Amino acid sequence: MKTILSAILLSVLILASSCEQQKEKKCQEEKEAIENLLENYILANENQDLDLIESIWATDDDIVLYGTDSDERIVGWANIRSGIKEQFGFISDTYISASNQFIKLNCTGNTAWFAETLNYNYMYKGTAHKYEGLRFTGVVAKIDGEWRLVQAHLSLPASVGIGD
Repeated sequence: MKTILSAILLSVLILASSCEQQKEKKCQEEKEAIENLLENYILANENQDLDLIESIWATDDDIVLYGTDSDERIVGWANIRSGIKEQFGFISDTYISASNQFIKLNCTGNTAWFAETLNYNYMYKGTAHKYEGLRFTGVVAKIDGEWRLVQAHLSLPASVGIGD
């Protein structure tokens, strides 16, 4: 009897361990898919590819993008698309590098949030400009089996001049 109970207990432990490993593998796969989405968003901005950007954002009326200007709160895909298209008309030769990326999935694996730091270089009216340390945060949701941006926020670190 002890042998049967031991075998059942061992089987349950092995099964639980296997389920946990599968969950970890799935979580890692989802994080990699989100990393890929964020990399594609950088490439889409560098190449001014509106079609790729549209495949990254959810196209709903209640998604939100906060930009770097104090009054830059854009709601809905149509408005975000319009704002991005307008920006593309002003800038060129964009190069963006990302670092310090953090991605966290919720327990059901259908929503995640991220944060990363961007260095954003571009040409505006023939002059080179850059934002260093631009903070890019947001939320992605799995919609019809694909990860999509549903909220994003870009901000610049403030220089407070402590000790001046």
